[in-house]
Amino acid sequence: MRRTMNDTHDHGNCAVAATAEIIATKWTPLIVHDLSEGPRRFMKLEKACPGISPRTLSERLDMLERQGVLVRRSYPESPPRVEYELTEKGRALLPIIREMRKFGRSWMIDAPAKGRRASAAH
Repeated sequence: MRRTMNDTHDHGNCAVAATAEIIATKWTPLIVHDLSEGPRRFMKLEKACPGISPRTLSERLDMLERQGVLVRRSYPESPPRVEYELTEKGRALLPIIREMRKFGRSWMIDAPAKGRRASAAH
């Protein structure tokens, strides 16, 4: 069989490591998932992620903006309105998020016994 993995998983040379740098950060998949339904304001994102602190949410949003995953739009209104929306790069992450949801439903949430049966069989 031909090896398809790099010998080392450095971020500059390994596509999996580079993707994991974005998607494996705590809260990031949930933020991307919530933004998949359209632009969201900070407070709505905060409510969608119970337990996230405003500081952590702000840091994640800044990181995702720097990575080109989302865009921050400010509207000159009173009071000021800011919305976050996925970019093309961010929308390209959605199949990964869908697969995470599918895996979670099959193996973690809806059918937790599956994992036990599979483990017992091996």
